Amino acid sequence: MAKRVRVRAPKLVGRGGWINTGDRQLGLEELRGRIVIVDFWTFCCVNCLHVLDELRELEEKHADTVVVIGVHSPKFVHEAEHAAVVDAVERYGVEHPVLDDPELATWKQYAVRAWPTLVVIDPEGYVVAQHAGEGHVHAIERLVTELEAEHGAKGTLRRGDGPYVAPEPEPTTLRFPGKALVLPGGTFLVSDTARHQLVELAADGETVVRRIGSGARGFADGSAEVAAFNEPQGLALLDEAAVVVADTVNHALRRLDLVTGEVTTLAGTGRQWWQGSPTSGPAREVDLSSPWDVALFGGRVWIAMAGVHQLWAYDPADRTVAVTAGTTNEGLVDGPGPEAWFAQPSGLAATADRLWLADSETSALRWVDLDGTVRTAVGTGLFDFGHRDGPAGQALFQHPLGVTALPDGSVAVSDTYNHALRRYDPSTGEVTTLATDLREPSDAVLVGEDIVVVESARHRLTRLRLPEEAVRVESVAHRTRRAATEVAPGRLRLDVIFQAPAGQKLDTRYGPSTRLLVSSTPPGLLLKGEGADTDLSRTLELDPGITEGVLHVSAMAASCDDDADNPYPACHVHQQDWGVPVRLTEGGADRLPLVLAGMDDSAG
Repeated sequence: MAKRVRVRAPKLVGRGGWINTGDRQLGLEELRGRIVIVDFWTFCCVNCLHVLDELRELEEKHADTVVVIGVHSPKFVHEAEHAAVVDAVERYGVEHPVLDDPELATWKQYAVRAWPTLVVIDPEGYVVAQHAGEGHVHAIERLVTELEAEHGAKGTLRRGDGPYVAPEPEPTTLRFPGKALVLPGGTFLVSDTARHQLVELAADGETVVRRIGSGARGFADGSAEVAAFNEPQGLALLDEAAVVVADTVNHALRRLDLVTGEVTTLAGTGRQWWQGSPTSGPAREVDLSSPWDVALFGGRVWIAMAGVHQLWAYDPADRTVAVTAGTTNEGLVDGPGPEAWFAQPSGLAATADRLWLADSETSALRWVDLDGTVRTAVGTGLFDFGHRDGPAGQALFQHPLGVTALPDGSVAVSDTYNHALRRYDPSTGEVTTLATDLREPSDAVLVGEDIVVVESARHRLTRLRLPEEAVRVESVAHRTRRAATEVAPGRLRLDVIFQAPAGQKLDTRYGPSTRLLVSSTPPGLLLKGEGADTDLSRTLELDPGITEGVLHVSAMAASCDDDADNPYPACHVHQQDWGVPVRLTEGGADRLPLVLAGMDDSAG
């Protein structure tokens, strides 16, 4: 066997302390003789959740030799709260010790740079492997088998039970519910996510009418008592007698017959989609990836495919699925569906002409038009979040998971990590707060003039009265039209101006920190200059034979605090998308400046 490069494993330290150990403090010294897999994760990250699921089989198969240790390393402010980490450990069925490291002390000691990261420590206390991302468990299991043989022969392998201590179960009616739906008869259907069931509640939102699913994690069709789910989330009415369920960890869509309680599978194979897998075809033959919510829009069931940062759709007529928007790249880019970028879309709500979506990792509210174009109402990128009301361009959410269409054309946003219900009004472009002191709200449904919120971390439905302005329907609609910019046909210099905020500099640690994407409607308007590059200035060539069109410009720049003494500089992604109507006229401008941040000091 080839000699391995080994580095002594740093200590495991975290101010938040240990979870799932019965209040016992753990150290690597007492784990000597075991193979230790350290999983650096954060509970907002769907890729981290995938790794938790990948690890389950390995943990079970090698229970007497392997100890998995989760190190929770937060991205969002809310994730640094110890109670929230405790909730997440139960919510996602984590059955190994977890170290809460809100200050990322252990993350730094292990030189981790991405969520998720897995580190393997041998029985003598040395790091022998590190993997970033998901899909590595098969390689880790091979390494575990080798380490078992190697250290078994050396006498340095110690077998036995691990340090995991299961928490006491709580006797609540629901446990971390995800989404809710008002059924035709006035009752509620709730995805009881942590208990792997669907629960029908009476109109009071509390009394249990029936449970669907065995309650055991699994993937099985059948009667209400036999059927099995795996962390189900989104719900939508297919018709008066059937509901479609986003069965998230089974990577499937299920159908519930409301009359009989029978559960069948509509889409998915039970396997997770990977790059290179089919992106369309017969629904039962195509892999899906963590479908988080569903909504009926334009005759199809749209799917928030959080696991691959896309939107898909299931067609009930021909029983097929297909990608409808998103490239699988994670970020915030608007435009035609095939070119848009999302980041864990997790909530959907359909109106007659829009599909609203909560794009959780960009803390954004976005929508899809009937023609498939993706647009952003609130949100700027992966690293900007907070709780700020006001004009949409300045407003901030924090990892929203749900969105609900209101009668007046506005939308309510379940602003999950802010523990709030927010409202965006397209007619004014304003964001306001409807309610606070909710605990991780993940969805909401309308009941008359009330809104019923899924308080996921309080394990209940909570009824709130909507303010009058949120339910009043105005009888007058207004439309404004933006004047076109006159530009000269032929060569046009496009300059996106970006100056890093005071005290910050461009973040070039991992390569170019800027990106510029340009396209046009109609596509023929651009003879040259279409596509993506890292330079924020570009020379375009416009077809003189086309007199009017729209230039679609998306720019991104990343900046970090310019402080060499700060080991954790605050970083921000500055992002803007412009749709610039242009009219080609002789004598028009030959330069188009667009300010992302700073001032345009060029003379032309």
